[in-house]
Amino acid sequence: MDLEFTKMHGLGNDFILIDCIKQPWFLDTEVNKLKDIIIQLCNRRFGIGADQLLLLMPSEKADFQMRIFNADGSEVEMCGNGIRCLAKYIWDNKLSNKDILQIETLAGIIRPERTKGLVKVDMGEPEFEPEKIPVYMEYIDREKLKDGKILGYPLEVEERLFHISCVSMGNPHCVIVVDDTKSFPVSYFGPILENHQLFPNRTNVEFIDIVSKKEINMRVWERGSGETMACGTGASASAVVASARGLTDREVTVHLLGGDLFIQWAEDNHVYMTGPATEVFKGKINTNSLGLK
Repeated sequence: MDLEFTKMHGLGNDFILIDCIKQPWFLDTEVNKLKDIIIQLCNRRFGIGADQLLLLMPSEKADFQMRIFNADGSEVEMCGNGIRCLAKYIWDNKLSNKDILQIETLAGIIRPERTKGLVKVDMGEPEFEPEKIPVYMEYIDREKLKDGKILGYPLEVEERLFHISCVSMGNPHCVIVVDDTKSFPVSYFGPILENHQLFPNRTNVEFIDIVSKKEINMRVWERGSGETMACGTGASASAVVASARGLTDREVTVHLLGGDLFIQWAEDNHVYMTGPATEVFKGKINTNSLGLK
């Protein structure tokens, strides 16, 4: 038997999408075996290669459901680039003719909308309450919080002082302003911060520099995937933090390694992300090679 898949990317943040509506048998895979399969499929030398794997599934409370797995097999709550790709797949394959979809995720119902060849996504409201991000408060000096928020909080890591800002966009983020993202050692500090004792569920880490009130540069170390070309929730978190700290306006263009995302932190407190989604190719892989019968 063959497993059909579609390879997609959002600004170079790439995905293997498996349509479980078309192939419902894949959902019967044992949990431990599923993790091993995901690691194998996402491996860039021995598999298809991807930052994350997406499952398109039916939903009882929305139009569709999306499950998201990192390249290390861990499941995550939300992925901004991933949901744009999922929405494009749905529209391209005529699974829905709605211009605005409702997608069930672990972060809640997310609503991607097609607009002028791009996909706009209502990413919901940012969450600054530390316990809900989550952040272990026993390691935090509450006197250094700003109105109860971790914004520009001093944290020493490997004898280097950072000023971190923490927010959830359905998944945890730690945003740090640096002088120059191009020269910053993301691959060194990224994993240290991802696994820092502050974060019970680990965290995504964004390093940004401010270009102007309307532009920022960003590099991202994604939890469970390493540095990627782009991250939609990370761009949203970075834009929110930059605005909350008074460094930018509430509408910014975020320049990532793979291209640009436009982020708006609207007056209704919702964050709207607009960007492209691209199908690369479709393929099949023999299930025997994955240990499936």
